[in-house]
Amino acid sequence: MHFVPTMGGLHQGHANLISAASRHKADEAKTLVSVFVNPLQFGPDEDFARYPRTFEDDCELAEQCGASAIWCPDEEQIYPGGMAESWRVQAPKSLQSGLCGSTRPGHFDGVVTVVCRLLALAKPHQLFLGEKDWQQLTILRRMVLDLGLAVRVRSVPTVRDGDGLASSSRNRYLNAQQRQQGVLFAQVLRDASSAFLHRATPLDLGQLRFRLEEGGLSLEYVEVVDPWLLQPSKPNEASLTLLAAAVRCGSTRLIDHAFLMTRSPLVAIDGPAGAGKSTVTRAFAKRLGLVYLDTGAMYRAVTWLVLEQGVDPADSAAVEVVLNDLEVELEPLQQGVQAVRVNGHEVTDAIRDPRVTASVSAVAAHACVRAAMTAQQQRMGEAGGLVAEGRDIGTAVFPHAELKVFLTATPKERARRRALDLAARGHEVPALPELEAQIVERDRLDSTREVAPLLQADDAIELISDGMSIEQVINALEDLFRRRVAEEVWPTPV
Repeated sequence: MHFVPTMGGLHQGHANLISAASRHKADEAKTLVSVFVNPLQFGPDEDFARYPRTFEDDCELAEQCGASAIWCPDEEQIYPGGMAESWRVQAPKSLQSGLCGSTRPGHFDGVVTVVCRLLALAKPHQLFLGEKDWQQLTILRRMVLDLGLAVRVRSVPTVRDGDGLASSSRNRYLNAQQRQQGVLFAQVLRDASSAFLHRATPLDLGQLRFRLEEGGLSLEYVEVVDPWLLQPSKPNEASLTLLAAAVRCGSTRLIDHAFLMTRSPLVAIDGPAGAGKSTVTRAFAKRLGLVYLDTGAMYRAVTWLVLEQGVDPADSAAVEVVLNDLEVELEPLQQGVQAVRVNGHEVTDAIRDPRVTASVSAVAAHACVRAAMTAQQQRMGEAGGLVAEGRDIGTAVFPHAELKVFLTATPKERARRRALDLAARGHEVPALPELEAQIVERDRLDSTREVAPLLQADDAIELISDGMSIEQVINALEDLFRRRVAEEVWPTPV
């Protein structure tokens, strides 16, 4: 089942959430929409009493968007012991100390408490949330992750009305003049984001505050933070940061945000040989619309050329000569296959030969090879928008990637996969203990080499794929990607 929790007063943003959930109806899954105005997330002087309650209209919109059912629990069902005696969940202070949490104490504790309760009652497989309140989305992602809840969080881009104002139930409070002020609020943030991206204009928060206050808005905060940690960040020191703000138009509180980018996102997937990096990275790239950069294929291509010319893979001087005028080309994926060419020769299958596999570590260990390949890869990644896999992508090639993953598996599992791969390619399959010993030895060599050893970057996330299907690994990578890179920044291809 897919679940869309709301407080009612449904608008076009909710409609997109419900429609997105309905489009994901795999295995005939149903889409449940809840409506519950949660008193626990309102402060003493906030608008709980007058919050829009339009249940009949909400039912009609939800049905039009493909909802299977709409659920309107009462307070006793959500807080059976009464709010004063009910269990509470507390969001980490680091996630709610800034942005909205700084002026709404207890708000996010109320949010995580009610959503945790709703999930316990509904038991959905997927939870659909909007990106408009990015802080809330991030806190709920962390709640699901940290509590080990068996639900997958999916995000949907911020929806804007025709005049650019982010859709919100509270927009109906605004009169015509206040509506124009709200539109100005959204425009100021978009202008700042566009200027930062296209002209590399340094962000001036003081100027932003001046423009907002000049437009008659009462500014609550405007901050730049890391999208996942929600801690202050300097936009010129990271390729992707979140510019978030809250204002008041009259008595109505509005929030909005924009992302500050210097390039499209980069994903670096490292890990030992045989961990399945190539297979899942190809599929991940296709799903997210990222360019696939198979760095392993590039090193295999060099190794193939070294062997083809009869050069000793251990002879650094001789290998360096082979690099003269070397041109490795990676063509775009076609039906899941990326063609590889070396100096114009198509070598896609040849570089997977066991002879190449046995020699690639020795060739890649040479500093001259590493320097040549790294320079070429970095040129390809300057504009971003790609995912690369290899052994030192996150530590040496793309140290500033938005997402770094160390994908691994136990030697026993990798030996099993290697045997299946060799058999599928028609090669002789050694005994599993022999394959496992080879893998352990290669790990030792790769992790102790002087040049670019196999290491997990300090900020990389380890993903152990034992017992996981390819689809499950790809889903995990997508979820890690979406923690930092919003749909509105890099939309998933339709």
